[in-house]
Amino acid sequence: MTAISNEKIPNNVNLSEDKKLQRALEQWQPNFLSWWNDMGPEGFQAHNIYLRTAISTDVEGWAHYDFVRMPEYRWGIFLADAVPERKIGFGDMMGQPVWQDVPGEHRNTLRRLIVTQGDTEPASVEQQRMLGHSCPSLYDMRNLFQVNVEEGRHLWAMVYLLQRFFGRDGREEAEGLLERRSGNQDKPRILGAFNEPISDWLSFMMFTMFTDRDGKYQLLALAESGFDPLSRTTRFMLTEEAHHMFVGETGVQRIAQRTAALMKEAKNEDVRTLGGIDLTTLQKYLNLWYSLSLDLFGSEISTNAASFFASGLKGRAKEEKFADHVAMEGVYSMDVPKVGTGELIREDVPLRSAMNEVLRDGYVDDCQRGVDRWNKVLREAGISHELKLPSRRFHRQQGVFSGLHFDPDGKPLSKEQWEAKKDDFLPSASDRAYVKSLQGKAIVEPGQMANWIAPPPRGVNAKPVEFEYVRTEA
Repeated sequence: MTAISNEKIPNNVNLSEDKKLQRALEQWQPNFLSWWNDMGPEGFQAHNIYLRTAISTDVEGWAHYDFVRMPEYRWGIFLADAVPERKIGFGDMMGQPVWQDVPGEHRNTLRRLIVTQGDTEPASVEQQRMLGHSCPSLYDMRNLFQVNVEEGRHLWAMVYLLQRFFGRDGREEAEGLLERRSGNQDKPRILGAFNEPISDWLSFMMFTMFTDRDGKYQLLALAESGFDPLSRTTRFMLTEEAHHMFVGETGVQRIAQRTAALMKEAKNEDVRTLGGIDLTTLQKYLNLWYSLSLDLFGSEISTNAASFFASGLKGRAKEEKFADHVAMEGVYSMDVPKVGTGELIREDVPLRSAMNEVLRDGYVDDCQRGVDRWNKVLREAGISHELKLPSRRFHRQQGVFSGLHFDPDGKPLSKEQWEAKKDDFLPSASDRAYVKSLQGKAIVEPGQMANWIAPPPRGVNAKPVEFEYVRTEA
């Protein structure tokens, strides 16, 4: 489907043919820009950034690269091409034609799914708004801003669905997405990980590695939806989401590479004496952001997840790879805490009620592949220490392990043991202060890198690493 990129709102949904919707979105647009100027990257709105902009959904040539000021970025609405005669691929509605409009019986549930997904997009921009002032290089600054503007476009994608299909309720929800604030006590963002502060670049890279990867799996599950406009919207969002995870995975990999080099230079491998980030601190940040991201999948046993699947609203990631698409008879075996004791017992859960855990399985395996690549860098540098994913039971605030305490290996701890040891597992105040002390001033000379991170092997869009990705002049 060809995009119309010369309209006020670039789109491939024939927006100009729906004047009522077009007016509603054009009325929302100034509010979005007001939010962006207030809560987007602080201090860089007038800079020219080398950014990619979505211009169509064609596999070849879907994005255009050029310098642009972020408030002038062409945020647009793009749905992946429709699959002819597409059928619902799972649950009780399997084999029936997908819906082009919202079924009345699923209206509230679909709206809640879309709002929850939509709320994460501006939240991450708010979390990251101060990071430009401490960037390790212009390359990294540009990548930060690329992530930010695309999260803004993903917000547009969800707002289009709300405004197009949910009438007055959708318009009110669209306004609400601009009114909540990450970390605000009175109007926080909906999901916990999106209220966590991101005040340093190690947190940002762990966030884009782990939390954006959760986003990938949520989008994959929604891409299976029987509500076809949601499926098509999330399918195209996945195209952009890949870069966000790339930023995180390669960012941490470059830190590990630099840490390994400094370990060879430092006495007793104490890289902090040379201004590096030690592997113990890397592991603590990994533990934090991975566990926060695990919570985003919801409870291990969930009647909501079962209902979403049964109704054809939200499937499993890449549903076609599963043998049984109805999942009425299968079970999922998992360890759960015994009520009153915390002792772990094995329980067979009806498969539909374990759909969050099935989705989390794919996520865990995907994260492990990324950590394996980090460890390969350490091995090749002659470092025997390995980074590792903590147990799924560790530091959980949602689900069956919420309120209980475990060490990173999954061993139960008393509350007193947890309090005594938690700074060994998670970033302490002194760890955070040290990491932040390394990032006090932005590195803005093209090609220069902060001491604590290695340069990337290549630049963006065939440009050299030394390219001036961010310019202050017109």
